[in-house]
Amino acid sequence: MLKMVIVVNDDVEMSCGKMAVQVAHASVDCAFKLYKKNSALLKKWIREGQKKVVLKADEQEIFKIEEKAKSMGILFSIIKDAGLTELEPGTLTAIAMIGEEKEIDKITGYLPLK
Repeated sequence: MLKMVIVVNDDVEMSCGKMAVQVAHASVDCAFKLYKKNSALLKKWIREGQKKVVLKADEQEIFKIEEKAKSMGILFSIIKDAGLTELEPGTLTAIAMIGEEKEIDKITGYLPLK
């Protein structure tokens, strides 16, 4: 089974609405990347119900997660804010990744829910 995990940067203070938008950006960007890389896998994820989980971590931990995803060949998307509303431009807000659930859990299984 495929799963998408979005990890929100818990070091950044965001309103609930801002956080929701950052999670949406991460999810959509990750899905588009998967479509470009392997559209059949995206279709499988959609058929399976588009499983998603939102977790939290500090910025340092997000960078470690990014490195683990790279080393394991897991597709991911880093989101940095454009700075049009609450945050400074370039603020790291989230990372999303998608892959086989057991592989994703090796990277993020220890993180708490947001």
